[in-house]
Amino acid sequence: MSDKVKVTIDGISVEVAPGTTILNAARQIGGDIVPPAMCYYSKLEGSGGKCRTCLVKVSKGSEKDPRPMPKLVASCRTTVMDGMEVENITSPEVVEAREGVVEMLLINHPLDCPVCDQAGECSLQDLGFEHGAAQTRYEFDRRTFERIDIGDKIQLHMNRCILCYRCTYVADQITDGRCHGVIGRGDHAEISTYIEKAIDNDFSGNVIDVCPVGALTDKTFRFKNRVWFTKPVDAHRDCPTCSGKVTLWYKGEEVIRVTARKDEYNEVEEFICNTCRFDKKKTSDWVIEGPRAIANTSVISSNHYETLKPLPVIQQNPALMASNKEEFERTKKS
Repeated sequence: MSDKVKVTIDGISVEVAPGTTILNAARQIGGDIVPPAMCYYSKLEGSGGKCRTCLVKVSKGSEKDPRPMPKLVASCRTTVMDGMEVENITSPEVVEAREGVVEMLLINHPLDCPVCDQAGECSLQDLGFEHGAAQTRYEFDRRTFERIDIGDKIQLHMNRCILCYRCTYVADQITDGRCHGVIGRGDHAEISTYIEKAIDNDFSGNVIDVCPVGALTDKTFRFKNRVWFTKPVDAHRDCPTCSGKVTLWYKGEEVIRVTARKDEYNEVEEFICNTCRFDKKKTSDWVIEGPRAIANTSVISSNHYETLKPLPVIQQNPALMASNKEEFERTKKS
């Protein structure tokens, strides 16, 4: 007897281990049928179930009980059953619900993408482009907060926060003790003073990498450049605190940012320490492995290269160079 269960998502079947969620089953298939996820993070225990962007329709519960589930379910929190059939992008009901979720997320989130450092890497930006409405029905003032400096390296911009709770899970599971949290309720809920104490830990910079929007940003990188003008390169070093495996973001020959490496679902492969992230920004500090693989659907790929020596922007023209030299010599003699 097989220890796998069979689930069909948008007409594609896959066998997965018991206890696997619908979202992770879809990730094993890959492609466009993978539901978006703003709060779920595979490396963070207990994450998921907050943003509701991963809603799917279960049209068949299982072989034993083929009845459909009465409501849309969060795929990051719902485990598969043998014989289950799921509809994601093939369900108009799911697409409509996802548009409503995006509209709700954008009620208070400012559309300041032109000045936000997360632009080009923002999950909400991608969702807004795919499912966002041209106009909002919300007529009230957006909630606003003062910016908070969480130490000297991280800035919290609560106006952009969608309360995905990822940063609080990072602080809870990586730092020594529970010194973080969300205060307030409803539209007054915010990430606030509790998390400021987490800056003392050497892994606190990881809250930047897990934030799906531009609420938590690297102060050493703010307003320095757009990600699609940078060159991401994989590198490593012998670090006594973390794995030392990072991505260096170059502007010319200058390293302007260091981040953890992320997979195709924008989740870090391994958390890195603050020393690697903030203090090691010289090429001599690292062993260069090569250019970072970038999906062709990302805006970063527009300025990407496959070798460490990109072709010159201006191609040399021997005939033109000879003509210029001749003209220069003629002018010089006169």
